[in-house]
Amino acid sequence: MTAERVLVVDDSTGTLRALRQVLGAEGYEVVTASNGHEALRLFEAGPAFNAVLADLKMPGMDGLQLYRHLSAVDPMVQYIIMTAHGTIGSSVEAMKEGVYDYLVKPLNTDELTLILAKAIRERRHMAELMGLRAEVAGRYDFHNIVGQSLALRKVFDMVKAAAPTDATVLITGETGTGKELLAKAIHFNSQRVKHALVSINCAALSESLLEAELFGHVKGAFTGAVTGRIGRLEAADQGTLFLDEIGQMSLTLQAKLLRFLQERTFEPVGSSVTRTVNTRIIAATNREMEGEIKAQRFLADLYYRLQVIQLTVPPLRERKEDVPLLAMSFIEAAAAEHGRPVRELGSDVIEALKAYPWPGNVRELKNTIDRMMILGQGQKISVHELPPHMVEKSAPGPDLSGDLLKELPPGGVPMVEVQKELLSKTLQLYDGNRTFAARALGISRKSLWERIERFGLS
Repeated sequence: MTAERVLVVDDSTGTLRALRQVLGAEGYEVVTASNGHEALRLFEAGPAFNAVLADLKMPGMDGLQLYRHLSAVDPMVQYIIMTAHGTIGSSVEAMKEGVYDYLVKPLNTDELTLILAKAIRERRHMAELMGLRAEVAGRYDFHNIVGQSLALRKVFDMVKAAAPTDATVLITGETGTGKELLAKAIHFNSQRVKHALVSINCAALSESLLEAELFGHVKGAFTGAVTGRIGRLEAADQGTLFLDEIGQMSLTLQAKLLRFLQERTFEPVGSSVTRTVNTRIIAATNREMEGEIKAQRFLADLYYRLQVIQLTVPPLRERKEDVPLLAMSFIEAAAAEHGRPVRELGSDVIEALKAYPWPGNVRELKNTIDRMMILGQGQKISVHELPPHMVEKSAPGPDLSGDLLKELPPGGVPMVEVQKELLSKTLQLYDGNRTFAARALGISRKSLWERIERFGLS
């Protein structure tokens, strides 16, 4: 793995030597410059730096002037200022211009490495966001979200009407139905598309961590808060915040979110300073919200604020006509991702996929296709590549006896021959899949195996 590149700028050779040693021991590739002009030359020459650590007070070109030049070259530059106690005020002003953070000299190495690591993670996130925006037209345009069922088209019609507005949206539906994908479609087709879409899973964090992630915190707000941090709500200013699994948010945080929706204001953890942001809220849940309200686990007022527009994503079992389209879409995606040829779906596989109830919805279908594309061989996907539990639940059971009787000679044949012929034709019909064949014949797999051995069909 390539080391993260860090540019360190300071007019003190002792500071440069010390930081090269400290950051080098952490695995960073450290490049140093003794003044702003040298740093600008190195920055423009490339390759790109993951972060810049620069002194605020330097002769010729100070740290803030250097930041302005570097940000013009690379708007995503993660810039950290080093400053003395007497110039902290200037550092705070610099942060208002876009500087990521500041460190007070003499530097605390633990704080330095922590802030630097966070800055680089933030740059990585920003790069991913830019990549996501580049894919907007292809991946998240409504007509490219795979599905043609009437139930899904009704949802799309509501999305098209809601997306250009600033209305809050509540997306409900079972796990794996694609609620997050729908939230992305709303954002990327809204007037906020040039700003961030920020997501947070409310079920993945404890109440205290979720509060800090959502609203941010100031330095010293709790143990381990060595620096202040803006929350997801503020990071999504002018953009959209997607709150996944909001049904699992605590009542305390629900009340704070309700206040934000009412007043558009909040306070970071540990702060009494009120902040105002213009952030659109899209929420999603797999829970039945009316029941949660009756059980007093969810605030009715918050529910009504969230569901200005409510979209319910239908489960896959209610739109079986979409299964083949989704399957082929996932086959093409898996082929590109894993460097495999695109494989065909036989009619028997399609019928099996359509017959299965898909308790895991679209996510389960995608995982099933990925598995078969990675492990399978040949141009066509065979029925016996399906997971056994899926085959057992989806195998049809046609009546072959009528066709067999038509083929019998006038004098008849022994019953054992009829059984052998029925077994042979059933195995042929299901391409040798013994689980399907057993279900079609109405016998157990053990009985099927015994008869195959008895009739010499193995």
